[in-house]
Amino acid sequence: MVSHQFYSWKNFRCAYTVHNPNNGISEQTPLLLIHPIGVGLSGIFWHRFIEAWLSQNPDSVVYNPDLIGCGASDMPSVAYYPIDWAAQLKYFLESVVKKPVILVVQGASFPVAIKLEQQLKQSHLIKGLVLSGPPAWRIMTEPVRPLQQKLLWNLLFNSPLGLGTLFYIYARRRQFIESFSMRQLFGDPQQVDQNWLDSLTQAAQNNQSRYAVFSFLAGFWREDYKSAITNIAQPTLAVFGEQASSISREGQTETPQERLNNYLQHLSQGQGALIPGRNVLPYESTSDFVKVVQEFCTELA
Repeated sequence: MVSHQFYSWKNFRCAYTVHNPNNGISEQTPLLLIHPIGVGLSGIFWHRFIEAWLSQNPDSVVYNPDLIGCGASDMPSVAYYPIDWAAQLKYFLESVVKKPVILVVQGASFPVAIKLEQQLKQSHLIKGLVLSGPPAWRIMTEPVRPLQQKLLWNLLFNSPLGLGTLFYIYARRRQFIESFSMRQLFGDPQQVDQNWLDSLTQAAQNNQSRYAVFSFLAGFWREDYKSAITNIAQPTLAVFGEQASSISREGQTETPQERLNNYLQHLSQGQGALIPGRNVLPYESTSDFVKVVQEFCTELA
């Protein structure tokens, strides 16, 4: 297990791991991973992918940061927006990595990558993007009303009555994590293994981690990203599971192929792939995901 390293951003202690078997000496473009937001989730989400990736690409360098509010990073009691996490990653890229990377982003953290790409338009620090199971197109282009977001945050998640804390205590139970993973995340229930359940259950015991989760559930990441996606100039690979589904009602009528087609119609340099699995492809379908990412990176070289 690689130990965390730390840097300071806005007086917060931010954690990351860097995986470089050859001590960072590589001619390959490094990967920068952006983990999903959810109960117990942080950079630990990528551990299975990193192991498989380095076994196939021993000369590669992989940066795996914990977003603020998650994992080993500081967890202030605030509402988090994609622009906040993007600002953190911008600093990380400019101050720690200091070289162009290929972003690999999971699920509904895609808005973080969008905001980061917008902040780095002129810097050439993003060479390409890989989207693992991004949300349904309708979800990415229909904003949630700000009033609705604030009501959810103030009346439920950050309620002085402690309703949010009670909800989080319920949601971080091993039984709930297992049930939710089988119903919403994995195509094959057998892939919801002990490592997945142990990692998420243990990480979720830190009650401060609830603020990042609540920010996601309140919909602070939701806005109309259609124009922003169209304006992404870098080559972008969108990867969906053949059983891809949506938690939100807006995306439930969209088939995986339709979802992929919607993205390809709007990405200026987009390409796509459908692989086995559902919504957490780097974990459930690791070898297939590594293969399509490897092919994409080879084309960019």
